[in-house]
Amino acid sequence: MNPLLTRLHPYPFERLRALTRDITPSPAHRPISLGIGEPKHATPQLIKDALVAGLGGLAAYPGTAGEPALREAMAGWIHRRYGVAVDPATQVLPVNGSREALFALAQTVIDPSKPGATVVCPNPFYQIYEGAALLAGASTHYVNSNPARNFAPDWDTVPDEVWARTQLLYVCSPGNPTGAVMPLDEWRRLFELSDRFGFVIASDECYSEIYFREEPPLGSLEAATQLGRPDFRRLIAFTSLSKRSNVPGMRSGFVAGDAELIKQFLLYRTYHGSAMGPAVQHASIAAWNDEAHVVDNREQYRRKFAQVTPVLAEVLDVALPDAGFYLWAGVPGDDIEFARQLLAQYNVAVLPGSLLAREAHGINPGAGRIRLALVAEAEECLEAAHRLAAFTRSLAH
Repeated sequence: MNPLLTRLHPYPFERLRALTRDITPSPAHRPISLGIGEPKHATPQLIKDALVAGLGGLAAYPGTAGEPALREAMAGWIHRRYGVAVDPATQVLPVNGSREALFALAQTVIDPSKPGATVVCPNPFYQIYEGAALLAGASTHYVNSNPARNFAPDWDTVPDEVWARTQLLYVCSPGNPTGAVMPLDEWRRLFELSDRFGFVIASDECYSEIYFREEPPLGSLEAATQLGRPDFRRLIAFTSLSKRSNVPGMRSGFVAGDAELIKQFLLYRTYHGSAMGPAVQHASIAAWNDEAHVVDNREQYRRKFAQVTPVLAEVLDVALPDAGFYLWAGVPGDDIEFARQLLAQYNVAVLPGSLLAREAHGINPGAGRIRLALVAEAEECLEAAHRLAAFTRSLAH
C-alpha cells in the first residue's frame, strides 16, 4: 500500500458528519443545507440537448487532448472573457472538472527527489491542494488569510527559504471560502517570485463567473498578459463548467497556460487515462459558446445574495464577497459548536470554518467563522438566513 495515503486528512464533510453524529436535528424545521458548494440552479436545456446529440460518439475512444472544436471553443471563451489569445493546439487542454486536474498537476510537476519539495497554498483552502501535495511526496506550507486584506492570503509572510524549496503554488481567485479576488499588483508579486525561484503557479478560477460588481474578476492569464508575459511561463489556469453552467455532474473544465507545461501534463494524462467522453465534449462546446445562460445564472446569485446578506449582517460579521457563491461569516464563540447547535435547534447545516483550514503560524484562520453555500433557490436560502439570525439572537440571551 502507498504509505503516503496515511498522510491524508479526512475531508471536511467527513469530519463534520463525525462531529454531528450525536445531534438530532429539530423535527419542527425542514432540513436546509448550506454546507456543500454544489450548484442547485437548473442545468440549461441547450447543454442537455447537446449532451444527447453527442451520444453517437460513444462508439469511439476519445483522445486525451480533446477534439479540436472543443479546444477552439475553450480558446474562444478565453478571448471573449479576458481579451487574451491562446493557441488551442498547444495552450489549452480539456479536463474532467477542475478538481481532478488540480490533483493531477501536482503529480506532473512535483519532483519528490529534491530535498524539501514544498507546495504553498492558501489557508483556508480547497483540500485537494493539500492531498495533491502529500501524495506527490511534497510538504505543504500554508499561507493564512488576513481579514485586514479582505481575507486574501498574505504571500509576503512566506520566507525566502520556503520559496526556495517551493515547486508549486496553488492560488484560488476568486477564493474558496472567502470570495477574495487577487488584484494585479498581487499577481505581479507572485510572478516575480516564480521567476526568482522557479516554481509553477496553479490558478484555480472555478468561481470566476459568479461575481457581484460590474467589473468581472481578473484572471491569471489576463494578469500575465497585462504584465508582459504572453507566454504564460510557469502558469496554468484552471476553470470549470460546474459553477458557471450548473453542470457539476458533467465533470468538464479545462486548463490553459504555459505550452511546455501543457505538453507534459498531456503526457501524464494520456497514461492516466483522463480523456473526456465524446458526449461531454459535445455538450461542453455548446456551454463554452453560449453566454446568455451564464448571465442569467449570475443574476440569480446576485438577487439571492442581495436578499440574504442584509439579514445575516444584522447579527453576524459578514459582507458581500467579491465573487463566488459563499458567505464567510464570523460567529460568536466556537464555530464547530455554533454549527452543531444550529443544526440541533433549527435544522440548518453549515460548514465550520476551522474544518477548512489547518493550524498554521500559531492560529487556525478559519476558526470563529462558518462557510455558507448559497446554492439552493432564493426562498430556501432566505429561510435559512432567518433561522440563522434567530439562532444567533438567542445566543445573546
